[in-house]
Amino acid sequence: MHYEDRSKAIHDAVRSFISEFEWMQKDCGQITGAVLVLYYLDKPGLLDEIAKVQHRFRNVISSTTHLHLEENKCLEMIAVQGKTQEVRSLTQALMAKKGVKQVKVAALAP
Repeated sequence: MHYEDRSKAIHDAVRSFISEFEWMQKDCGQITGAVLVLYYLDKPGLLDEIAKVQHRFRNVISSTTHLHLEENKCLEMIAVQGKTQEVRSLTQALMAKKGVKQVKVAALAP
């Protein structure tokens, strides 16, 4: 990433971690962003479970994009806009699904 020194890189990484942690703890009102969900197709019925979660949170989901990364690995990009607590609940519901390997949130307060 072309940092001139390690301390700046570590500083930025820690700041990102703290911001993400604070987002998970606070109610910031309205947010806009994206939820990235990485999962493998090794668990039968996982796609249906993910779809059910998305339908449950349709009030904050604007759109989704599904990418096939490998034969059994997919990435779902979910555009979100709404109350922080609702987006937080969506991410927690996705994280709890067996077969979901990673969930990342990029959120901004508009």
